[in-house]
Amino acid sequence: MILPLYRLRFFDGFIVYASMYVFVCYVGGSLSHKKADVRMQGDSSDIAEREKILDRPRLHLCPVCKKQFKRLDSLARHRRIHSGEQCACEVCSKVFSSSTDLKTHIRHHTGDKPYGCTECGKCFYGKCLLANHQRSHSGEKPFECSVCGRRFTVSCKLAQHKRIHSGEKPHQCELCARAFSQRCSLDRHMRVHTGEMPYKCHVCDKAFRNSGNLHNHVRIHTGDKPYKCHVCDKAFRIHHHLMNHSNSHSGQKLHKCCTCDKAFSRRDRLKTHMLIHTESNPYKCHLCNKAFRESGCLKNHMRVHTGEKPYKCSVCDRRFSWPGAFLHHKRHVRCSNKPLHCPYCGKLFKNHYNLKLHVRVHTRAKPYSCKHCSECFRSRDTLKRHLLRSHSEGSWLICQVCQKKFSHRGHLKLHLLRHEEMKPYVCSECPKCFYRADELKSHQRVHSDFKQFCCILCNKYFKTKDGVRNHFKMCCKQLGFKQNFLFELFANKN
Repeated sequence: MILPLYRLRFFDGFIVYASMYVFVCYVGGSLSHKKADVRMQGDSSDIAEREKILDRPRLHLCPVCKKQFKRLDSLARHRRIHSGEQCACEVCSKVFSSSTDLKTHIRHHTGDKPYGCTECGKCFYGKCLLANHQRSHSGEKPFECSVCGRRFTVSCKLAQHKRIHSGEKPHQCELCARAFSQRCSLDRHMRVHTGEMPYKCHVCDKAFRNSGNLHNHVRIHTGDKPYKCHVCDKAFRIHHHLMNHSNSHSGQKLHKCCTCDKAFSRRDRLKTHMLIHTESNPYKCHLCNKAFRESGCLKNHMRVHTGEKPYKCSVCDRRFSWPGAFLHHKRHVRCSNKPLHCPYCGKLFKNHYNLKLHVRVHTRAKPYSCKHCSECFRSRDTLKRHLLRSHSEGSWLICQVCQKKFSHRGHLKLHLLRHEEMKPYVCSECPKCFYRADELKSHQRVHSDFKQFCCILCNKYFKTKDGVRNHFKMCCKQLGFKQNFLFELFANKN
């Protein structure tokens, strides 16, 4: 249908004349038109200003919530939220306000990623996700927080960040009343209650609660370490591992305990440390009721009951229950039948770390120096004890039974066994029991004829280290030697 348009009155005294027809088409009750070539008639001083007014984008107002949109189709899509008219996914029943959003969502099920980055080749489900990603290459961060000035690449990250300042946590768990600032955080939390682990590794079938943990895990199989330190070129699988490592170069400890002023480079370590002051052990074993401060400690403890040893050395095939023991084995233990020996005295050691500490006895090297005084020490633990005793730096670990102080958590743990009267290490030759493994090992030499400790002055052998040490003092006194003459002897050899 063609309608001739001769003139339209927009303002008082301002008439717009059309030099051609306006084409109006009625399709399904909707109206569309083409712009006419128009000429303006009026005062010459007003024409430029009124042209600007006509060129402004028209804002379409939602009659329900008064939200404004530049495009009519955006308003129509928005109104479906109020009317309840939504598009549902046939696979997971998730609903969307537009067919375009539904189409993008379906690609998550099919795995189709048609939008690829020209810089790095990474592919995405939707065009807007690709646009957001491309800002990581360009460095563009157009969205700025009005409170702290921090900038973001996408608007949704800015909206989430603003909740830090407002303290708003609109998403609440119905089971434990825990609240979250993001909907996705609540969804991940709900899997803790349901036990759902939808993300499975295609190599080893290990399952995870969220896709991020799966991506990090897959790099174990591929060996990919994309996060590289610009100072020492050390590479990491996970980004926050790189961030924690970077603090070792800068020496920054931004996370401070409000109770004892002890500072940490990582937030999770501060969180674990705070449990010392609260004396809280929220993670309890359902088999033996033993309680732990951290969920990881409980997870490792459960392997005591199950006998599981998931960590295997690729060199000697030895298996470990705990990641710390496995890491220590890889770093320090020599996986062969040839033990490590001291080049000065020939003493044998199983790992490089103990040999390194022992060699410092001969070289008299003390690489750890106190920043408050001129004292130097052979090991980091000795320096830590010095800082606590002499300069009151750091916090003591106090036994709640007898108030005895300790600088190391392992020493406190062994001490508590004495109050509980627990002696878990039993001799296989006699009924004698011990608090510590090294005490049992020292005792078992009593039952054997093997004498491994030799006095270098008279070549007499002894079963125990204490025995040869006491004998050596007597030999020095009888022969007129000073006890530290060996240090001078080795120093002259070097």
